[in-house]
Amino acid sequence: MDIESGRTAQRQRLFTRPFVLLSLAELAYFSATGVAIYTLPVYVTGPVGSDAAGVGLAFGAFAVVALMLRPLAGRVADVRGRRPIMVAGALLCAVCLALTAQAATLGGVVALRLLLGAAEAAFFVAAVAALVDLAPQSRMGEALSYNSLGLYLGLTAGPPLGELLVRTVGFAAAWVGAAVLAAGAAALVLGIGETRPPGPLGQGARHLIHRASLPVGLAFLASTVAMGGFFAFAALHAADVRLTTTSLPLLTYGAVVVVVRIACARVPDRVPPLPLGACAILTMAVGLTVLALWTSPAGAVIGAGVMGLGIAFSTPALFAAAFARASADARGAASGTLSAFLDLGIGGGPILLGLVARSSGIPAAFSVAAGVALLGGVRAIVLAVRERQSAAGAAAVAA
Repeated sequence: MDIESGRTAQRQRLFTRPFVLLSLAELAYFSATGVAIYTLPVYVTGPVGSDAAGVGLAFGAFAVVALMLRPLAGRVADVRGRRPIMVAGALLCAVCLALTAQAATLGGVVALRLLLGAAEAAFFVAAVAALVDLAPQSRMGEALSYNSLGLYLGLTAGPPLGELLVRTVGFAAAWVGAAVLAAGAAALVLGIGETRPPGPLGQGARHLIHRASLPVGLAFLASTVAMGGFFAFAALHAADVRLTTTSLPLLTYGAVVVVVRIACARVPDRVPPLPLGACAILTMAVGLTVLALWTSPAGAVIGAGVMGLGIAFSTPALFAAAFARASADARGAASGTLSAFLDLGIGGGPILLGLVARSSGIPAAFSVAAGVALLGGVRAIVLAVRERQSAAGAAAVAA
């Protein structure tokens, strides 16, 4: 009995060596991405000699390729394994970042950004599938909460590091520094080992799109559209309401996400994921409504904090709900499908809401984003009710 109890405890252990290495690899990779987020605009408008339109083209090229290749990356991760896809993505990222230091034209930068989009699709999709492989089912939400900190911390720490390198050493040092971080991510992945469950591949590994994830993905899309709109206009809104430090709403949002995901990491495993996801998206709608209606410095900061509270729970809950519907040989496909919705929302949300902001103002854009989040929350509630009814029906048949 004691031996069996020990085995059960070992199976339920979350902070294993592979889990920690995966989290550190993601921290390194997304720190490299954060360095590039700062460096790219000033590099394109500086040494390359382009303008804001060129910056938009470079960023857009990355997102379009990442969106197109995520489902393919998921299928390859299911068939070939997670580790080779992560290593290939991280190394391709390192090469692209290092070569950007030598790109003297906008066309050269855009070409490297296209390849970088492919690298990001490969690394991120395989990393999420590996995380699901490594995490005990009973602690999936907690694993998603802790693991996501690598992404958030990397994207938060990367831009200041990029600014420091550009100002003190130059653009070439910033691009090479980012490349070293990406290469470090590849080295960390090598220490993880292959996480894909052994055995023959089933039907799940044959599909590019994981259809069972699509209903949850639509709710996730609504949350990412709202999130993308907040990211795009939070600083501009802060300036409009005469907030002295215009980055304070984004800083508040980021701090709330990090603190809540650490303090409440186990909540997604104690509350059914779809109801939790619905509450989280509706909380985002409340935050956006505060931003839209309370047009003052206090409203901007408080609205951002409420947004952060919703986002802190929405992604872990909805990813857990989707992966509960995925077999072991379809986790890559599920990861690719869900992360494609992330690209659609983060990329499409600012475009849609930008049109509203141009014609009616930023508060109106936040109002529309709140409406989108409300629809997403209702969608998650409907899915939760259907899931509960199906479970009740199955239990009645079994009885």
